[in-house]
Amino acid sequence: MKVSKKVIGVEYAIRDIVLAAKKVEQKGIRVDYLNIGDPVQFGFQPPDNVKQALIDAVNNGNNFYSTSEGLFELRKAVARKENAKGLSLEPDDILITNGVSEGLDMVISSIVEEGDEVLLPGPYYPPYASYVRLHGGIPVEFAVDLENSAPYIDDIKSKITPKTVAICLISPNNPTGVVFNEKSLRELVDIADQHDLYIICDEIYDQIVFDDKFVGIGKIAGDSAVIILNGFSKVHLMSGWRIGYIALNPSPKLDALREHLPKLARVRIAASLPVQYAALESLRGPQDYIAKFVSEIKKRRDFVVKRLDEMPGLSCPTPKGAFYAFPKITDNRFGTDKEFVMKLLETKGVLVVHGSGFGSQYGSGHFRLVYLPDLGVLESAMNKIQEFVSQ
Repeated sequence: MKVSKKVIGVEYAIRDIVLAAKKVEQKGIRVDYLNIGDPVQFGFQPPDNVKQALIDAVNNGNNFYSTSEGLFELRKAVARKENAKGLSLEPDDILITNGVSEGLDMVISSIVEEGDEVLLPGPYYPPYASYVRLHGGIPVEFAVDLENSAPYIDDIKSKITPKTVAICLISPNNPTGVVFNEKSLRELVDIADQHDLYIICDEIYDQIVFDDKFVGIGKIAGDSAVIILNGFSKVHLMSGWRIGYIALNPSPKLDALREHLPKLARVRIAASLPVQYAALESLRGPQDYIAKFVSEIKKRRDFVVKRLDEMPGLSCPTPKGAFYAFPKITDNRFGTDKEFVMKLLETKGVLVVHGSGFGSQYGSGHFRLVYLPDLGVLESAMNKIQEFVSQ
């Protein structure tokens, strides 16, 4: 039977590769899963007050449909959070979604038509390209300096065409850990303004930064067509509860989007109401657990980067945020990064993700690993990777 050409272009290497890991496990090999960036799977849990808020919402009967735009009190709290980073939002500028992925799908479907081009930071988080393709668009990668956490501005300018409709940013970045500074963000916003482009900025890791203070795009958004995507899966340790949001800069340039985007929210009914109450508590309640979480992750980052950089045939820039390392394979006897990853899995039982799964132009020749497991697991995995590259 017929399958849509659009869905054939959908890929998600981070989870697709799990199928190969399951086959390896069937052979009796234990697998270290370093592929999915889910802190909750590695022992980090939302605080007790947030868990209790979810339980209380259920027990208090808040099990009905929410308004499609989201719980007003939550939208108000989200606006307050984003305003602290430089914006001037009202609750009506916020739309609550089932995670950032749904928000991305809604935004892309609202602005992309057949043949439109969307600029993505190379390498990029796979759903960005998949949703662009799904809605008839063409993803176009632009180059990023991984060592200095900066976009190559001239490369971006050279890739803008009459069909370009948006520039996507992910800062801190998945898969590289790059965090754009204020100067880079300002340059990108200026380019978008010059060409009447949307800026879609994913800040899901906004509080998971290690070395420099995070600067949100809201600080320099001004009157630009800036759309922010964010959520509660990473910083707030609520990954399985699937809750996120879209924040629209109060700019006249976004008036048409502000009118039509909520239609998609209504079509899909609503986000989970009990989870919205938990998200509200996660913003209102104590925040000290975040600093403890980030401190633990920094120790693991430092350990993993040091080990990887000492290994023959690998070179690993220091990630500035998030919880991913993206080493370059400088000596690959297997030909492609995917072959490297598959051989590592089959011979050593360590599952990482091939860099080309994050964009072939700038991701190829790398692999991504998650440094969320405890130091004992990471040490074992690093020893196995070292054995593998030293053979």
